Amino acid sequence: MSDHLFFASAPKHMGSLLAEELIRLGMADATETRGGARFSGRLEDGYRACLWSRIANRILLPLAQAPLSSPEELHAIALALPWEEHLTPERTFAIQFDGTLTGVTNRHFAVLRVKDAIADRFTQLYGQRPSVDLVAPDLRIHLYGHQDSIAFSLDLSGESLHQRGYRDEGSAAPLKENLAAALLMRAGWLDIAAEGGALVDPMCGSGTLVIEGALIAADIAPGLLRERFGFHGWSQHDETIWQRLLDEARIRRDAGVQRLGSLRGYDVNPNAIRVSLHHLERAGLAGLAHFERRELSDCRPGRLEDEGLVIVNPPYGERLGADDDLPQLYARLGSVLRERFLGWRAAVFTANPDLGKNMGLRAVRMHSLYNGPIECRLLSFQVEPRYFVTNHPRPLPPEERSEGATMLANRLAKNLKSLRKWQKVENLTCLRIYDADLPEYALAIDVYDADKRWVHVQEYAAPPSIDPKRARHRLREALGLIPEILEVPGDQVFLKVRRPQKGRNQYERLAETRNFHEVSEAGHRFLVNFEDYLDTGLFLDHRDIRRLIESLATGKRFLNLFGYTGTATVYAANGGASATTTVDMSRTYLEWAASNLSLNGIQGPNHELIQADCVRWIDTVAGRRKFDLIFLDPPSFSTSKRMYGTLDIQRDHVGLINSTMRLLDPDGLLIFSNNLRRFRIDLEGLSPLHVVDISAETLPRDFIRNPRIHNCWMIRFRQP
Repeated sequence: MSDHLFFASAPKHMGSLLAEELIRLGMADATETRGGARFSGRLEDGYRACLWSRIANRILLPLAQAPLSSPEELHAIALALPWEEHLTPERTFAIQFDGTLTGVTNRHFAVLRVKDAIADRFTQLYGQRPSVDLVAPDLRIHLYGHQDSIAFSLDLSGESLHQRGYRDEGSAAPLKENLAAALLMRAGWLDIAAEGGALVDPMCGSGTLVIEGALIAADIAPGLLRERFGFHGWSQHDETIWQRLLDEARIRRDAGVQRLGSLRGYDVNPNAIRVSLHHLERAGLAGLAHFERRELSDCRPGRLEDEGLVIVNPPYGERLGADDDLPQLYARLGSVLRERFLGWRAAVFTANPDLGKNMGLRAVRMHSLYNGPIECRLLSFQVEPRYFVTNHPRPLPPEERSEGATMLANRLAKNLKSLRKWQKVENLTCLRIYDADLPEYALAIDVYDADKRWVHVQEYAAPPSIDPKRARHRLREALGLIPEILEVPGDQVFLKVRRPQKGRNQYERLAETRNFHEVSEAGHRFLVNFEDYLDTGLFLDHRDIRRLIESLATGKRFLNLFGYTGTATVYAANGGASATTTVDMSRTYLEWAASNLSLNGIQGPNHELIQADCVRWIDTVAGRRKFDLIFLDPPSFSTSKRMYGTLDIQRDHVGLINSTMRLLDPDGLLIFSNNLRRFRIDLEGLSPLHVVDISAETLPRDFIRNPRIHNCWMIRFRQP
């Protein structure tokens, strides 16, 4: 059978996850779109999505889409469709309408007009019409209105696909099955389960997370328990294809249950355990997962050697329990994780992410998902000492501090005082006041004066030769001193750990707070974020490079490659650049750059932001565009699923610079910068160019203690 186009609907913020799942199922062209994902394939692929998708709500087979000049046209458009190819007069149908149509204020109007059209067409053809059954129709028809157009689809699913068939009763505020599966996937359960890892839910409620985890780990199709799908009442249904898919799924299930690791659910409520065991039996998994009544403080792995994922949907104020008790509950959860599940991964789903701060663990990433109408966050953790939150320890009294801590306190106070006058003259609100001045305290400390004073602390990861306990003790000392010396509350101090990064890790989001604060630098305004990424969005060591760009930009066409948050572009535009172009692969950073431009009153078609792999973009526009001033500031190493190949700046800088020079006007200037501390420029490979090292001249005063903080060169064509 020829290919069809399909649409799979999903809850909000789950479209990308659904597209990834469909690709794993063999639908190679699956793409995230509004409300879900689209894919093409044979009828078998649509059936496979119904049977195997853990994320989708529905699988729709689009029939037609038509423009509407008025709502009255609905009947004529629907009447012209060949409904007899999909339905017989003896069968029943129901219609669901989603979206909006211009001129239609009551969705029942659209449903009635289409229903009447279907009835009229069958009456004209056969003298009888199919009946409407709103409860259990043979065929469900889906309408989607968008402004002045209407789309008709067949619902191959029938009931929503989240209804697997094993749950017939629930405890308070249960998770839908497809949301539970999404949480497990976002938490990394696919990989953990593939390696035979264990799963524990210490507040299991009706058991949905554990059961969905078992279905994933055992390679069991989530639709295998369902007796009926929407396509069973469709005239073109192919039962042979469907039975073949069922046979394949049963074989995979029988093999998969033999590979299950340890799956355990605990809950203090005995009724929740009873319900969980009932659901486990209905899912055909009796004896393959363990449910037991336990207090949270008694939760532990089933076996000492177990390692895997702890996932939990604790109370968060919207349900169960009093708000006053919740901080203590989250603190107990964090304590159990740190004491009993060291080395595990953990995930906490909550509508109040601030409660997660009571856990004593720093989230390594955060995802937004909806539980019904409630916007929630999935906080993901690695239960390792390096992620234990120690940035708000109780400051030690002077008589208990070590001599080293006293020296650190004196150095912080001295540095801050010595930079004050210079900071005022330079019109700065952000500066570095300490950068491993004392080797024992290997920290970089930056102060940001915005609406409040914020402190961004970066710990340089200790080498293996350093005793971790001693390093941890010094860090706790330092983080106790910083609020005192810099006169800030502890919750305005943020700690990050800098270690060598590879691949995508250096770009991964740490959180999703989207808490931005406005700061100023030499009259320019920028937004910074202290929580979501390793860096804040403003490279302070590039301050003098940005000033150089501003001084050179008058009347120039400026290009910012690997533009990050566009701070150099702001300087160029405010310096009088005739046009600016900022290129970066990250949509998030470009949106941030757009906000920075807007904050400085920079707008219009002369200031373009382009989302692209910079290396490929250079090849695309070479020979067609020229720039007078280019800032090239690539990462030390980069790879991503959207990037063509990898970029290693030490290995690739000659080729990258030569490629970029193709975009430079013969009289133009390229400023090349990077932050790889062991970088060595290949002057021989760049011998046709005039290269001048300006690293020292572009090093701000508050960074002079560390001359290797960045590298910078001015590069021009050699003039004949």
